[in-house]
Amino acid sequence: MATHLPNKFPQTALYKKAEEIFALSRRVSEYIAHDLASLKEDGMEDPHIYFTGDIVQQSTNLAPEILKAESQLFSEAKHKHAASVARLTNLLYKNCERLEHSNSNGKEFLNLLRYELKKFRKLQRTWMLTL
Repeated sequence: MATHLPNKFPQTALYKKAEEIFALSRRVSEYIAHDLASLKEDGMEDPHIYFTGDIVQQSTNLAPEILKAESQLFSEAKHKHAASVARLTNLLYKNCERLEHSNSNGKEFLNLLRYELKKFRKLQRTWMLTL
């Protein structure tokens, strides 16, 4: 999903990291979903498969929320969107932790995604101070 920015919005480090997280989460989700797609012996599906879609959906919403926060004129609106970015980041991190308890060979990739989320959080703290 490529988002085209108007020229007046510079691509901040946080925005670029959000795009990286989106690409990484999509690849991790595809890999893990393949492992979790098969039915269990009792005919039930693995409940962790839904978390794979959640990490993609949440990472998809990061970059647009960052742009919305940066484009607002009033600080209340900026902080509303910044809070949304923080909430999405926390949900994404929690879903990565939940997926680590799944029966998948892709757990090591989740550590990479969580590491990138930690770097994102550091950038996010600085970014929120600049709004």
